[in-house]
Amino acid sequence: MKKKLEIFCTLGPASLNRQFLKFSKNNISLLRLNMSHIEAKDLPKMIKLIRKYTSTPICIDTEGAQIRTKTSTVKHYKKNQIIFFHKKKKRKIFYPDYVTDNLRRGDKLDIGFNSLKVIIKKNTNKLLVFKVLEGGLFENNKGVHLINRKIKLKYLTDKDLEAIKIAKNLKIHNFALSFTNSVSDMKNFSNILPKENKIYKIETKNALKSIRSILKNGSNFLIDRGDLSKEVSIEMIPLAQRQILKNALKLKNKNVYVATNFLESMIIHAAPTRGEVNDIYSTLRLGAKGLVLAAETAIGKHPIFCIKMLKKIYKIFYKNYKKL
Repeated sequence: MKKKLEIFCTLGPASLNRQFLKFSKNNISLLRLNMSHIEAKDLPKMIKLIRKYTSTPICIDTEGAQIRTKTSTVKHYKKNQIIFFHKKKKRKIFYPDYVTDNLRRGDKLDIGFNSLKVIIKKNTNKLLVFKVLEGGLFENNKGVHLINRKIKLKYLTDKDLEAIKIAKNLKIHNFALSFTNSVSDMKNFSNILPKENKIYKIETKNALKSIRSILKNGSNFLIDRGDLSKEVSIEMIPLAQRQILKNALKLKNKNVYVATNFLESMIIHAAPTRGEVNDIYSTLRLGAKGLVLAAETAIGKHPIFCIKMLKKIYKIFYKNYKKL
């Protein structure tokens, strides 16, 4: 076990600033730019800002094969409410654009992380009708999981391809493939990034089914427990995490990083919960190479203190892990 913990951080409004970026040097292993929340045209400006204050490596995290919401307003829908979306030419409901027309009567959608679940009652050329199964918010750019079946999605979006081209021209060397579903996805990704460092994100049921083959065909992997919990149910996440890490440890030179909710309470509060600290210990004991912070550093109130807290926890863990 290495003495230094590898920490990946997602950049956002709370951390795209001089103070945090200067702090990142020698404290953070990788700075993540999440393309699900960034326009490709904004990348050059962001990368220039980051490089002005730090030499910490940057990673472009692709959108990948995921459905997301598109709306200009935030609405709360109640259980059993009927929702009518009129398909105007310029109005988009879901992204990528082709998804809406591929939905059909009876499809069940889990939208975002606030429990909004709907079933499609009608889908015509002009109208999309939902019935709300569980109430919640319909917000812009939230992940959508089709519960009852799969729609074939491209492994990269057009925006991803544009972002990759821009990032390569700016000498970015780290890229993450979101929603890796198969070895085929990995090979396609590798073909367009043959010399760059690649991280394959495990966050789908398909990836779990093929986990041994996926692990054999790459070196760096990231378990995203948030989106994975929408695929296999949250109570299965500890088992899935252990399965992935156990299989990785049987192979040589496999690095597995773990993301989601490590210091979720610190988005607001200045200290973690006991459960969060225990989760960090457990994940490290299972053999994770490093930990990933997302909302904690992207939009949280204490991004720097979150890093210091992780390092403090790891220091104690490192001294005592043989006893655990």
